[in-house]
Amino acid sequence: MELQEQELIEVKERMESVKAEISRFIVGQHDVVEQLLWGIFAGGHVLLEGLPGLGKTMVVRKISEVMDLEFSRVQFTPDLMPTDITGTNMIQPNEQGGQSFVFHQGPLFSNIVLADEINRATPKTQSALLEAMGERTVTVMGEMHPLPEPFFVLATQNPIELEGTYPLPEAQMDRFIMKIDVAYPTREELKEIAVRTTGAVVQALEKLVDASFVVHAQQLAKQLLVADNVLDYAVNVTMATHPDHAHAPDGVKKYVHYGSGPRGLQSLIAIAKVRALFDGRYNVSKGDIKKVACSVLRHRLFLNFEGEAEQVDKDHLITELLESVEADLPKARK
Repeated sequence: MELQEQELIEVKERMESVKAEISRFIVGQHDVVEQLLWGIFAGGHVLLEGLPGLGKTMVVRKISEVMDLEFSRVQFTPDLMPTDITGTNMIQPNEQGGQSFVFHQGPLFSNIVLADEINRATPKTQSALLEAMGERTVTVMGEMHPLPEPFFVLATQNPIELEGTYPLPEAQMDRFIMKIDVAYPTREELKEIAVRTTGAVVQALEKLVDASFVVHAQQLAKQLLVADNVLDYAVNVTMATHPDHAHAPDGVKKYVHYGSGPRGLQSLIAIAKVRALFDGRYNVSKGDIKKVACSVLRHRLFLNFEGEAEQVDKDHLITELLESVEADLPKARK
């Protein structure tokens, strides 16, 4: 199917409308909203990290409202069991007077699942979520149940150093297409938050797109072109996250234990395509790769002991990496 200019224009205009509508309720957090939309339209799951009370849950809820997607919220706690999120088989009477097992769906059977404070659940429950994220199915008593389309897990977590948290395993971290750091609001934004949330008027948001539009836009994004030089750049960026690679910058060699796998490269390209789509362009640029690199790679860099001890900023390492790859790209082609 050939991309039509009118389709690109329509997606760009509708996404601008979605962001504008969300900003009628959400104060600030423009980058957070935009990056969440990148993740959704790339068909991936997104992890948001920030201190409690910064509006992570509300942002996800309002996005689902404006996009008219079925929404469910799960508050992750240490006593949450896998069947609490997947659903379970229950005995029910049938028309013949006997009894049979009937599957009752859990909160995972929604378009957008908000996994709130995901790192407060035990690894057993996190592994049940991992199947849903990776395979878009849940398995209960040996029976596989497909999840609705589209399906996204938008998870929030508190910083790992807070008490009562279980760090996510590397395999599950890698399933998130990107990780978004939610910053503290500015002074002006704090004032506006107080004005909007303590008054008597409740701001109702308009539904502007639906599930069919999301699926259509996802297919359009996949058709965008990636030139060889842009793909080479993305490959070199991914390879330079590994400390034993020849073109890894000094910071990566000193502080990183291991870097991104192939899924990181796939995520870079997928998110860059959506960014280009939202901008109404037919092709991905190196600027797209640079813009999305921190969000895509920050949770795929695993620091060594020295990096953890010195609390090295991963975004700073990625910025250094991008500059290093840019300088070494001509050498890498030879």
